[in-house]
Amino acid sequence: MVENKDIKDVLFYERKNVWKEINEEQVTSINHFSEGYKKFLDQCKTERECVKYIHNLCLTKENSFISLKSAYKNRQQLHPGDKLYYIEHNKAIILITIGKEGLSQGVKIIGSHIDAPRLDLKPLPIFEDTELGFLKTHYYGGIRKYQWVSVPLALHGIIYKADGTEVEINIGESETDPIFVIPDLLPHLSAEQNKLPLKDAIPGESLNLLTGSVPNVDTEVTDKVKATILQLLNNKYGITEKDFINAEIEAVPAMKARDVGIDKSFVGGYGQDDRVCAYTSLMAFFDASNIINDKTCYCYFSDKEEIGSYGNTGAQCDTLTYVTELIAELLAPSDKNDKQSINVKNVFRESVMLSADVAAAFDPNHKTVFEANNAAYINRGIALSKYNGAGGKGGTSDANAEFVNAVTKLFDQSDDIVWQIAELGKIDAGGGGTISKFGAHLGINVLDAGVPVLSMHSPYEITSKADIYMTYKAFKAFYENL
Repeated sequence: MVENKDIKDVLFYERKNVWKEINEEQVTSINHFSEGYKKFLDQCKTERECVKYIHNLCLTKENSFISLKSAYKNRQQLHPGDKLYYIEHNKAIILITIGKEGLSQGVKIIGSHIDAPRLDLKPLPIFEDTELGFLKTHYYGGIRKYQWVSVPLALHGIIYKADGTEVEINIGESETDPIFVIPDLLPHLSAEQNKLPLKDAIPGESLNLLTGSVPNVDTEVTDKVKATILQLLNNKYGITEKDFINAEIEAVPAMKARDVGIDKSFVGGYGQDDRVCAYTSLMAFFDASNIINDKTCYCYFSDKEEIGSYGNTGAQCDTLTYVTELIAELLAPSDKNDKQSINVKNVFRESVMLSADVAAAFDPNHKTVFEANNAAYINRGIALSKYNGAGGKGGTSDANAEFVNAVTKLFDQSDDIVWQIAELGKIDAGGGGTISKFGAHLGINVLDAGVPVLSMHSPYEITSKADIYMTYKAFKAFYENL
């Protein structure tokens, strides 16, 4: 029987504040970790840049990963402790460490996504109107359109020329570069606009980047400003208007990741949904890979989550299955009959996964959309979500109690990990999803876990340094001890 004096400590669930639970040494570790994270955000504003960054880390002497594609081509026998990577169309990547146990015992997976809401240039983006040059865009993912006007934007991406040469585009990040802006309507003339709902106030087709205004007076063409823009692009990159058809160019905020707040306790920056979980899982995976784990471990960075995880780089495709099949073959003995003993469906049914995605942090300025008992809170550590979806759990994997218990027990028994339980918001307020349901579809036990975020999907999202570090520690514990 619990004594009255112990009721609060024993019977009640109470979220802990990370800053109240740690010492000065841990504060130093938190701040140091955040510095690396901010650099990652600045270098990785597109999914291609994320894959390149991760790939380069894999090739360092300390990490020394090898290509799974090359290993499979050469029929290289795999052994416990081997480290591999697999890249899917330069926009998704999986890191692998081979464990002591066979694949039949299952694998441990942390999966995040490296795409983020943004503006994509249309296939033929350049146009001129009243002697002003613009680039037309098509928004990607769940943006709030009004947030993207009057914001400094940069262009990142690739273009393929007619001869097949790849050209990398990065305009707006250097101090000497020009930036791009979508002009907004002045308040003096916005009486009719002000009557519209937020979602309608800025039409999608008006999200055009101001690009130039100097006419080429020496040409006979009608669109002389467009001619100047094309000529400048041709002089610098050797491209033509037709080459934009063979391009992937994203307009993203031209702002650096910065400390936020007088106490510098927050990180502000673009794309933290979900690159904060990508970075924390990446660092956790590298640190955990220094030991040979019992189980084979994956660190999966997917694309296209913000538009439903479709396409051949999204989590709905068969990348996890394909990679596991390749590994199974390279681990199997030479006897062909024995190779058939590894059934990938059985592997997944013995596997566990954290769907590493962000949670909506409780915002006191917008209390009405949150359910206070079950919201994620800033500085309360990594947020675990048993389900997401919309309304009556539509589109969710809904983690079972057994797996939730295994994860929470692990975190409780681990060194100084602060965690919290969370839901997205009030049931009728809206909803959203992650890649968890696609892992669950394979038969994997999966739970959503990640960093609470303020201003999610905005051009400048906000996270707590304390929550970032706790998420890293939780992911590392998952790899090492679950």
